[in-house]
Amino acid sequence: MADVQGDGGTRLMTALSNVLAEEPRTRVAGIIVLSDGRLHDLEVAPDLPAPLHLLLSGQDTDWDRRLVVRNPPAFAIIDEPVILTLRIGDQGDAPAGQTTAPLEIAINRGEPEIFDVPIGEDIKLPVTLPHGGRNVIQFTVPAADNELTDRNNTALIQINGVRDRLRVLLVSGKPHPGGRTWRNLLKSDSSVDLVHFTILRPPGKQDGVPVHELSLIAFPTRELFLEKIDDFDLIIFDRYKRRGILPEIYLDNIVRYVEAGGAVLVAAGPDFATADSIYRSPLSTILPAQPSARVVEARYMPEVTDLGTRHPVTSDLPGEGAWGHWLRQIDVTPLSGDVVMSGQEGRPLLVLDRVGKGRVVLLASDHAWLWSRGYDGGGPQRELLRRLVHWMMKEPELEEEALWAEATGQSMRVIRRSLATELGPLTITQPDGSMVELKLEETAPGRFEAEHNGPEIGMYRLAEGDLNAVVGLGPTAPREFEETIATGDILAPLIASVHGGILRLQDGLPVLRTVREGRPAAGRGWIGLVSRDVPEIRGVTRIPLLPPWLVLLLASVLIIGGWLREGR
Repeated sequence: MADVQGDGGTRLMTALSNVLAEEPRTRVAGIIVLSDGRLHDLEVAPDLPAPLHLLLSGQDTDWDRRLVVRNPPAFAIIDEPVILTLRIGDQGDAPAGQTTAPLEIAINRGEPEIFDVPIGEDIKLPVTLPHGGRNVIQFTVPAADNELTDRNNTALIQINGVRDRLRVLLVSGKPHPGGRTWRNLLKSDSSVDLVHFTILRPPGKQDGVPVHELSLIAFPTRELFLEKIDDFDLIIFDRYKRRGILPEIYLDNIVRYVEAGGAVLVAAGPDFATADSIYRSPLSTILPAQPSARVVEARYMPEVTDLGTRHPVTSDLPGEGAWGHWLRQIDVTPLSGDVVMSGQEGRPLLVLDRVGKGRVVLLASDHAWLWSRGYDGGGPQRELLRRLVHWMMKEPELEEEALWAEATGQSMRVIRRSLATELGPLTITQPDGSMVELKLEETAPGRFEAEHNGPEIGMYRLAEGDLNAVVGLGPTAPREFEETIATGDILAPLIASVHGGILRLQDGLPVLRTVREGRPAAGRGWIGLVSRDVPEIRGVTRIPLLPPWLVLLLASVLIIGGWLREGR
């Protein structure tokens, strides 16, 4: 019997022990097992009271192909190759002349890449994780003709991607309290490599200081913004305005950087509303909102919008509703993206947008630093910045449209994040190919869930709308499918100890014979059962000793006699 709930494989001896425990040993004439001979609990074999015979299933021509991924790591550094060891092996009577097989590799449900790999050899495969968090890698060998099963042709592994270092370029337009806050926040994290480009002395500044007395170091702008811009994971513009220091060709390169997958965060100050705004540059093609040239100087409390309550970046921010006030906001008109926070009189405050393969965030205020200083009670600036950075780094747990599942034993909890208020049914494709539809229930704003108990171990495919996911309940190739070719070698020592036999069903059903205890109990085309001369009860007949009326009379006499004796 296969252990469906776990991965114990075929528990044949356990089942046999349970059956023998219900029968007297002296009545067991023989044990006949119909199996492929693959069992995984031989060490608990009971003391057999009679011959054991194995009727072997399968054919001499059976063969199977299996894919194995050895020792996959639980964690790996993103953007750096991790070496996985794979092996494709054939078992049984495999077709001659096949030395290679196609291997499909899909990362995070993307389009699979196909490689032709050798059979029977260990393959060292470098795999690069595209993002932090959970990365699901699926290896598949297509089923071949006449192969026994394709359940062991797929390997599904999950590796958590960790970022070695987050490389950030902070571009400050002028010194102000918020600039120091940005710097302190970024420098406090040891995993952040920060390059801070700040303009301490604008070109037009006239303060009478002789040039030869200045000790400022020329900043390598060309190297940073042209040659090595792709080395940065995030660029932050903090109150930066056009001064002629960064030529438009540099800003054009930043646009290309974002469209190719980079990330830019703009913390706008009053200069964003002027003619020198960076919006009046090539960056306007990627910015999600346009300034109206108005700066609002008023006290207001930042609030999460209705859409923001569904977005993972701003949903459930700590202390919501009791945050400190900000004192300035740049009036902007959204052009694209999602407005997740609003400010004075409902004006857009925080806008998130996707541009090409990259992401852009616009914060229409330079007063976020008030939260970190505890002004008016403060607020979750550090947590908000952490979520913004992780969203721009495409961390899966902060994707606003996502589908994944958490497995526990044979059950799974499916989670779907979405900005939509209604979703279609969830389709689950089970390992046997059958499909189940479930309704997703909204458990929190933007979070939908459903639970499903899988009937068997294996890989389940999830689909809702355009999103797909995979999850494994137990191993994708259970122990039951590690070795699939029928064999009698495993049971042969136990069978020989009780004078049993191993016969293939493909040769026909064996003839039953009666043998004496201790004598050989199997031969060509026959198996034997031990003759047991044990009395057998075939029926039970009940005959009354006395008629009922006589029994009643005797009982009455005895009762009256006892009463009379005691009455004296």
